[in-house]
Amino acid sequence: MRLKMLAIAVFVCSIYTAKAQDDLTSYLTLPQELIKNANAVVRLDETIVAVKAINDMEISEKRIVTVLNEKGLNKIGAQVWYDNNIRVKNAEVRIYNKFGKEIKKIREKDFLDVSAVDGGTMYSDSRVKHIDYTPVAYPFTAVFTSKIQTKKTSNLPWFSPIPYYTGIQKSRYKITYPLSLTLYKKEHNLEEYGVVKDEKEGSLTYIIENVPGIKPEAYSPSEAKIKPRVRFALSKFSYEGITAEVENWEEIGTWMNQNLLNGRATVDAETKAKIESMVAGVESDREKAKIIYEFMQSKTRYISVQVGIGGYQPITANEVDKVGYGDCKGLTNYTMALLKIAGVESYYTVVYAGSKMTSFYEDFASLGQGNHVILNIPNKGDDIWLECTSQKMPFGHIGDFTDNRNVLVVTPEGGKIKRTKKYDTEENLQNTTGSYVLDANGNINADVTIETKGIQYDDRFYLEDRSDVEKDKRYKRYFQTVDNINVDNIELKNDKEAIVFTEKVMFNADAYGVSTGERMLFAPNALNRLTSIPDRYRNRKFPLEIQRGYYDTDDYEIKLPSDYKIEAIPNDVTYETKFGAYTFSITKKDDQTLQYKRTIKIKDGLYPKEEYKNYRKFIKKIIKYDGSKIVLVKK
Repeated sequence: MRLKMLAIAVFVCSIYTAKAQDDLTSYLTLPQELIKNANAVVRLDETIVAVKAINDMEISEKRIVTVLNEKGLNKIGAQVWYDNNIRVKNAEVRIYNKFGKEIKKIREKDFLDVSAVDGGTMYSDSRVKHIDYTPVAYPFTAVFTSKIQTKKTSNLPWFSPIPYYTGIQKSRYKITYPLSLTLYKKEHNLEEYGVVKDEKEGSLTYIIENVPGIKPEAYSPSEAKIKPRVRFALSKFSYEGITAEVENWEEIGTWMNQNLLNGRATVDAETKAKIESMVAGVESDREKAKIIYEFMQSKTRYISVQVGIGGYQPITANEVDKVGYGDCKGLTNYTMALLKIAGVESYYTVVYAGSKMTSFYEDFASLGQGNHVILNIPNKGDDIWLECTSQKMPFGHIGDFTDNRNVLVVTPEGGKIKRTKKYDTEENLQNTTGSYVLDANGNINADVTIETKGIQYDDRFYLEDRSDVEKDKRYKRYFQTVDNINVDNIELKNDKEAIVFTEKVMFNADAYGVSTGERMLFAPNALNRLTSIPDRYRNRKFPLEIQRGYYDTDDYEIKLPSDYKIEAIPNDVTYETKFGAYTFSITKKDDQTLQYKRTIKIKDGLYPKEEYKNYRKFIKKIIKYDGSKIVLVKK
């Protein structure tokens, strides 16, 4: 009788489970309020992390995603990363039509199995399995299930349930662990999104439900600051058969130095002799470092290894020296090895890279907070930061990929949290000079010189490698307020010593000045006009953050047609707010010559969301001033 009752219970449970999944695979049962701002809706995202021992972890995932349109395809998330230390136990996708009827089953053997590496052979065991599915109609629902087993417990999956443009019906994350281990966690923005937490001995669960799609907002902080997230770390973990017991950044750095880096920063005698010869007689450590950095750039190329694959340990410097390529870890370690030969102290540095600044948490130490590696030269307190994956980057310039954020510097004494270089507003300079001639038909001929520094240099120096066709298109877009442009000449100069990029452009255009009877109207600012108004939000959700300030100065001469005189000219403007300042002036040098001067300074800063409308008004007013017209009348 007991066995019979158990069988009935199992049968009823399986019916209930099947019914619950049927409810989630049909578009018809989808709560319509979740569709707002969404390209897809996650009906269920369940991640179960079972840490069974210090060297045994199993991760199970089930995702049920209703895809509303083509832009939502990548929200299915049907991919599994693996290498020699990660075993894929199963992976499967089932596709359901709008009515919840299964129309396709994709088994693990039908997944595409590709290298996770962009070129090279040193990381051939790093792979990813994923599907390549073309839907027959929208909406449809995909059910993805997977399970992996790994001996590495150094990097625990984290809870980050809300991508942009994705509705969430239910997301559940559960982690279990032995009581012999301590689980550390770093929580963000849980209450704001109604995340429910259930914490028990050896178990921790987070659930979030019924969140409509969220659109990204212009000038908002990084996702790490504004969305619900939880990161995890174990007091003891295993990596590549090496165990660790760490509680802070100093201990993590010591462990990395001893177990991941030690003995890997050496090259053969021939390369050693070459480096010694290159720096012979050079006294300055900075100059030695520059010589070696530029040698490394000329000798190597970068290959991309996807985040989460390729491990934390760099290949040996000697191997990079032989093959001439590597990922960020390998190239950084190689540069460090060469600097060591020259007696220049440098440190392997882990960073979370990206144009949105994301920092390491000072009060929460874990191995998985970075996605990139750069090099730190302490230089007696005047830090030099080197990006070792670029063959074009000037020495000491890191740009907006790794600027102004907390990073982990691995020293022989342990790990240290440092902050990378911040490019101040005045450093991010663009200086535009030159002249243009306006003729009686409204046509102009312009001769322009643009110099950029700091982050604005970072936005420009790549142009020297573009084709003539690409450059021509680029400048027609840049001078977009002037119609019918013909670019006559382009000269580019990249001064890597001063880190200044200079563009000299000559162009002509018809009908820039608009004639109406006896009069002609034209905007004196033809060369650097602000035109883009920040998006308007009726109910902005996130704070306003201007992550990087900049400073533009313009100073150029305008020659007027000889048979016209000035009838009306804009007044000089000085306009200042908490967000920055703007000025322009027009000086009459003689009857046919004007000198136009303009400055715009935008400050970096973090402000409450209510200030966004004021910032938008500030920019709109600048756009209005930039579009001010001069009126000429025939003599």
